[in-house]
Amino acid sequence: MEENNLNVHGGDHKKNRIQVSNTKKPLFFYVNLAKRYMQQHNEVELSALGMAIATVVTIAEILKNNGLAVEKKITTSTVDMKDEARGRPMQKAKIEILLEKTENFDELMAAAAEEREAADAEGHT
Repeated sequence: MEENNLNVHGGDHKKNRIQVSNTKKPLFFYVNLAKRYMQQHNEVELSALGMAIATVVTIAEILKNNGLAVEKKITTSTVDMKDEARGRPMQKAKIEILLEKTENFDELMAAAAEEREAADAEGHT
């Protein structure tokens, strides 16, 4: 039986999954990481719990609005977690957004790289 990379029950060993926290890293760290993952794997899965869900939606919208990604699948669920402070179980909302790179993704990324190189060249004259 071959393993499908989109297997949701495959655990957290997926190479193209980004688990987003709303405290650890700035927004554009995740946006740029998602771009890199799409370059390598053609798609990226953004995942978040609770308050970080808004951050994941924002990342997905930035990538879509810039013409880099299209939505392939959105999954919402609830996960049982232990509330460390109160020692009782609680439920947290979870979202997973699977994005696929657009047909002109590579062109857009190349154009952005050229713009950066031109800006760097201007800055070093």
